[in-house]
Parts: sequence; C-alpha cells; structure tokens
Amino acid sequence: MKKILSLILAVSSTIAVAQTKKQVMDDIQKRQPEYSSMAMDIWSFAEVGYQEFKSSELLQNTLKKEGFTVTAGVAEIPTAFVATFGSGKPVIGILGEFDALPGLSQSANPEKQSLNGIAGHACGHHLFGVGSTAAAVAVKDWMKKTGQKGTIKFYGTPAEEGGSGKVYMVREGLFKDVDVVLHWHPSSDNSANASSSLANKSGKFRFYGRSAHAAASPESGRSALDGVEAMTHMINMMREHVQEDSRIHYVITQGGKAPNVVPDFAELYVYARHPNRTNVKDMWEWMENIAKGAAQGTGTRVEVEVLGGVYELLPNETLAQVMHKNMSTVGGYIMTPDELAFANKILPTPGMFKSSLDATSKIQELKLENTANGGSTDVGDVSWAVPTVGCRTATWVPGTPAHSWQAVAAGGTSIGVKGMMIAAKTLAMSAIDLFENPELILKATEEFKTKTGGDFKYESLLGTRKPALNYRN
Repeated sequence: MKKILSLILAVSSTIAVAQTKKQVMDDIQKRQPEYSSMAMDIWSFAEVGYQEFKSSELLQNTLKKEGFTVTAGVAEIPTAFVATFGSGKPVIGILGEFDALPGLSQSANPEKQSLNGIAGHACGHHLFGVGSTAAAVAVKDWMKKTGQKGTIKFYGTPAEEGGSGKVYMVREGLFKDVDVVLHWHPSSDNSANASSSLANKSGKFRFYGRSAHAAASPESGRSALDGVEAMTHMINMMREHVQEDSRIHYVITQGGKAPNVVPDFAELYVYARHPNRTNVKDMWEWMENIAKGAAQGTGTRVEVEVLGGVYELLPNETLAQVMHKNMSTVGGYIMTPDELAFANKILPTPGMFKSSLDATSKIQELKLENTANGGSTDVGDVSWAVPTVGCRTATWVPGTPAHSWQAVAAGGTSIGVKGMMIAAKTLAMSAIDLFENPELILKATEEFKTKTGGDFKYESLLGTRKPALNYRN
C-alpha cells in the first residue's frame, strides 16, 4: 500500500510540475508580440560594444517595470547592469547580451542589402538579450505565484564581441554569490550540448615611425607600415609552428593616408585562439616578441594594448542534461510559407552551408563530449567562476554562418523571433527545475569543483586593465 501511495504521489507531482511549466510557457508565448518588438528595436539600434546605451536602457526599463531592482554601470562599464528579484538561496543567474558587429549593416531581406548603418546584429545578440529578459520575467512571475524562495538575477553583459565585458564583471566579483548561470545563443539549429569553446586573446599593435616625402627624401622616413608588414610576415611564419588547432587572424586598421607620404603611424588588430587558454597566453607572448623585433628591424617603435581575453567554456554535463530535457519539451518550430520563401531565397547565397530547412523543427541529440566549437565567448570566464550551461536555438535559416549578412537578415524577421521564444522557454523551465530541485545544484557544483580542481584560482587574461570602452573607436 505504501509503495502504491508513493507512486501516486510521484505521478501527481510530475503532473503538477508539467502543468506549471506549461503555464510558464503559455505566459511567455502570450507576450511574444511585446518581446518581438523589443528585439526589433535593438536590431535597429545595432550598437557596437560598450556603446549599447539605448539597448541597455530598454532592457533595464523593462526589468524595472517588472519589479526587478536594477544596478547600472557595474564593473566600471556604463552599459553593464544587474537586475535582481527575490532574496536568499538559491541564486540563479541569466545572461543577456546586446552588442552588434561593425561593418555588417543589412536589411531584413534575403538579398545582400546594406541599411547604410555602421553595424548589424550578425550574431543575434538583439535576440539574446530580449530572450533572456523574457525568461527572467517568467521565472519572477512563477516565484511570486508560488512563493518560491531564492533569487533570480539578470546580467546585462555588453561587448561580448571582442570587448570581454563579462570578464570585468567576473573580476569584479559579481558572480560570487550565484549558484548556477544560464545562457543561450542564436544559431541555425536547436541544441543544448556540454561543449566548450576557444580561449581568445586580442589586442592592437601600434607602430610609430617618422613621416617623410616618399619620393624626395625617403631616407628621412621610418615607415610604421613597414613595422606592421614585418610583423604580419613573421606571424604567418609562426603559424607553421603552433598547434594545429590554433587560430590567428588580424586586420590592418590603419596603414597610412597617402602613398607619397611615409606613414608615421600604423595599427594591427590581432586575435589568437586555442581550445586551452595556456596556449593562447604562449602565442600572445610570442607575438609581442615578434612586434619588438619588427620594430627594431624597421627603425620604428611599437606599443601593445590588450583589448580582449577570454577563457574557454567549462562544460557542465549535469546542467546540460537539465537544459536539453527542457528544450526537448519546448520543441522546435515549423516555418510558415512566407518564412520558407525567405529561406529558399537565402539558401543559395554565397557562404551558406548545406542544411535541411526542417532543422528548425528538431532538437539535436544531447552531446556530452568536451569539444570546442570554432568561436570564443566571454561566457567562458563566467563558467570558470560558477557552474554554467547554455543552449542554441534556430534564429537563422539552417546553414547560416554566424557573423554574416544572412544572420543579420534572418534575425530581423519572424524566424529570429521564433528561435528566441524557444530559448526563453527553455531557460525559464531550466531555472524552475533548479529552484525546485536543490540536489541538481549540488550535483552541478560537485562536477564544477572536480573539473576546476581544488587549487584553481581565477586570473583574468586581461590582467588588471580597466574596460576597453573605446575598443570599437
């Protein structure tokens, strides 16, 4: 009889949880028009890192109206903020980004067509920030309705694209009281895997020379551009002798103004990546030595400014299983005829990968392998400070690469909004599971401690420098 009673109680509890989650999903869905409008506003703002004033203000005002206490300008970053609801343990954090990428202005059309702006949301962060806001609001409503104890924190995190905004927030200790952090990212499919990323360090090498008339008195000049070119040549020789899964890429941001003037200033912007931050640090030290040699060999002077530096993601299998289960409950979406027409026009455009359009309706199988994807994120530093988990949802036409005009275009349509809603529901339900099942937090924390090791001490790749608020200037 006791076994039967226990079984009945367990079934009843399962049904109650399912009903609660369905209500939460319904509540989020009812507000889709509002969240869609917010996302499109931020899409149109297209503000680059540390300059996202309108985007940050919109999210802050929304959360204030919902009863969150907002602390703005945290970690010496004007556009960073923390919004808090509730008190006590557990503390669940949700990350939200909102910066755009320079040089990728694009209309919401399946043909390449600039809006004559300076930037575009080619990584979908307009959806990221709003989707995470929707999840935080839904969890807050659930907490009020049920009387759930604990705290939900929304982190408004600027300048993910090369500015390492979250690193300064971690360094400031803003995550020290958090039990678990949830996040998501726009993509071209739906998944919640325990995967890693590439550690990354970036910065600018500024060469100073002496100007002169390039024809009349070249012997009087010392070309800063020669310094840059000597450095890039040696970097490209260096590629042969670094580990094969390393990545080094650069742009010459300034190289002179006129061919008949020996340039007295030139600048190189460089990224170095690897699945392990130690190798990134080694490569960066090598490149700083290359810069010194290039300067000596060309009679110039060089200065180095480190602008970004992020850890690789530390995956948490316990949390990935929680998130994948909830994403499977939410499910994907089927494109409407208009969305399919858009997708079929954008599929043949250059740069797209081969993929099936029904990927939006599917949830990929859970993968627990600790493999690194090709990108870097400052979520990596968060994941070494607190157990962290994320998912990806289909906000773009399947086969779309990130940082492309095609991503900007789809992100400005209902395709982007539908993927955002999947993320919002997945995050909200995962947070509810963690609030209701403290044993999951304990298990995730034990895994985190095992993977970081007993003697791990966080040290930022940025050292003690202040936020590079002008890195996009």
